[in-house]
Amino acid sequence: MNSINFVPHVVVIGGGPAGLMAAETLAQGGAQVDVFDAMPSVGRKFLLAGKGGLNLTHAEDLPDFLRRYGDKQTAVTSWINEFNPQNCRQWAKQLGIETFVGTSGRVFPQDMKAAPLLRAWLHRMRAKGIRFHMRHRWIGWHEGSLRFSTPNGNVVQRADAVVLALGGASWPQLGSNGAWVPLLQQGGVDIAPLEPTNCGFEVNWSDHFKTNFAGEPLSPIAITYTNEKGTTTRRLGQFVVTEHGVEGSLIYALSSLLRDQIKANGSTQIHLDLLPDLPLHRAVQHCEHPRGSRSVAGHLQSRLNLRGVKTALLREFCSPETLQTPVLLANAIKALPITLLAPRPIAEVISTAGGVKLDAMNRDLMLTKMPGVFCAGEMLDWEAPTGGYLLTACLASGKVAGKAALTWLKKQK
Repeated sequence: MNSINFVPHVVVIGGGPAGLMAAETLAQGGAQVDVFDAMPSVGRKFLLAGKGGLNLTHAEDLPDFLRRYGDKQTAVTSWINEFNPQNCRQWAKQLGIETFVGTSGRVFPQDMKAAPLLRAWLHRMRAKGIRFHMRHRWIGWHEGSLRFSTPNGNVVQRADAVVLALGGASWPQLGSNGAWVPLLQQGGVDIAPLEPTNCGFEVNWSDHFKTNFAGEPLSPIAITYTNEKGTTTRRLGQFVVTEHGVEGSLIYALSSLLRDQIKANGSTQIHLDLLPDLPLHRAVQHCEHPRGSRSVAGHLQSRLNLRGVKTALLREFCSPETLQTPVLLANAIKALPITLLAPRPIAEVISTAGGVKLDAMNRDLMLTKMPGVFCAGEMLDWEAPTGGYLLTACLASGKVAGKAALTWLKKQK
């Protein structure tokens, strides 16, 4: 590394947003970059995330944005300082993709699609000399070289620095399966167990309820949740009844709290407000109104426009006495208790918590036990709700790792 003409060679393993951002940052800094990925093409989870509309980032004020990262806010803030939500929109614009802010503050490409952005990005990266190696699954090191399993047998690759961006363990069919965990543990890297987040939860529905109402949306609805310290959280939004339980944006927003409570106690309870815009006293008045010959369901539909899956939930969880007692029924409408038994399996959730512990790295995301090896993206021990927070921080961490690798390489000359 003493030659004045030395061009550092950096290997990036993982072709998701964090790995691609690291690769481009490295190439811009003069490195020769090779990207290796186990799948036939890069960005597969990125493309899946964009199927319903690619949520790039969020337009809320930066202090509020940063609070979404919970107890990892300090560390993630240092990444976001390198690539903030406005930088994310500018980055997309440089790739020819205009963005807009939706009614919820979420930021999307104008056409809502992920594929045009990914195509433009890969075209620009290839023009910078970045080389891509598909169907190369990383299987560890051998005498200082990286080892990959390929359809044509194992290959080795030397590098002056390495960026690992291997994802978590959600949607393993798209490439993130957590197989990297033992490879790093063998090197003494401290890793927090991978856990589901932004996930659905299991509920013990009756056969009748799940047969007739699985797939039904609940909107508008509010969830009230009280943690073990007595702190109550209330959120308004929507979610969906599934065959196994509940999932959707409102559930995802609380998923880390609910997961941790289930882990501690074996289950947890939420309360549903089926009519969040109606005060309790008004609900009581409607329920006390004489119903004559009408059934409870008919009375609720007539007086409160309560029908379908919401009425079915009352029947699912209320005793006959509650259904026949107006005050008890009104209170159930405003705070229906639902017990959540477990998060859904990690393979089907949106993202994972856990991963390489932040104190196993320096501030530049280099592993202290492995100089010259940097980590980025979802494989790090942090989490965030959906809404653009995940993607922005993944991109930002990739930029931090890429810049830090360049700085480290210069010091090795």
